[in-house]
Parts: sequence; structure tokens; C-alpha cells
Amino acid sequence: MMRACLWIVLVLSLALSAFAAPPAKPKLVHWMNYTEALEKAKGSNKLIFVDLYADWCVPCRIMDANTYSDPTVASLLNTRFFPVKLDVDSQDTIVCDGKRKTVQRCYFDVWNLSVLPAFVLIAPKGLSILTIKDSFTAEEMKYLLYQILEKEKEWISK
Repeated sequence: MMRACLWIVLVLSLALSAFAAPPAKPKLVHWMNYTEALEKAKGSNKLIFVDLYADWCVPCRIMDANTYSDPTVASLLNTRFFPVKLDVDSQDTIVCDGKRKTVQRCYFDVWNLSVLPAFVLIAPKGLSILTIKDSFTAEEMKYLLYQILEKEKEWISK
């Protein structure tokens, strides 16, 4: 009887473990606080790459799992940019294009965005240069980042 109970417990625990979430991939991109990135950017020649997301955004989660877990994408973001993640639903106050607003108001009013995923490229002086509205695979993101880096010198002066 005791063996049968142990057997049932073992089978049930194995069955339940099949439904458990897979282990999370380690985060390769070193996301920064937006205000910290603005401060660091002032004395540098790096652009700020802002990933705008929401917890309810499925394509955003797919990009987190697949695009930002790509070692080349992560390396480019970590070494050539100040990478920032901002939740569009946040009521935290930030400075966007010189205006003090909530993240949500920057998203709608300053950056004129209305879809996710979205990205904003910000110059070291704190002004937005480019907004992008789309979901990207790792290959597409690498291409985008290389295209941005080709224009980097021109944009840094803005």
C-alpha cells in the first residue's frame, strides 16, 4: 500500500512538472533606468535605445524571449547604446524631449506612438531622433542596430 502511494505521488509530481513554466532564459541585455541613461549619455558618444513595452503586449514578450536573448543583439545594445526599457502604462515621471511627463504621456504626446512594440532612439542631449513601431526578430534587430550605427555620428550631435 505504501509503495502504491509513493508511486502515485511520483507520477503526479512528474505530470504536474510538465505543466510548469520552462526555466527563464538569462537576461543578456543590461537594461538601465531611463534617468540614469540620460545622465550617462550627456558625457558620452552613445545613443539611448528605449524599448517601450507593456505587460499585456504579447509581441513584446516574444521579443524579450527571442530577440533580446540573442547574444549579438545583446552585445550591440550593451556596448554601443544605453539600453532602457520603459513600461508605457507607467505613471513614473521622466524627461522626454525636455518635457517632464509620465512615461505614458511621453509615449502618446511627445513620441506620438500608439502601438507596441515601439522603440525610441534618443541623442545624448536628450532629444528623440527616431521612433520605430514594429516587432523584430533577432536578425531584423541586428540589421536595424547596424543601420542606426551607420548614422550614429550625425545623430549624436543633435
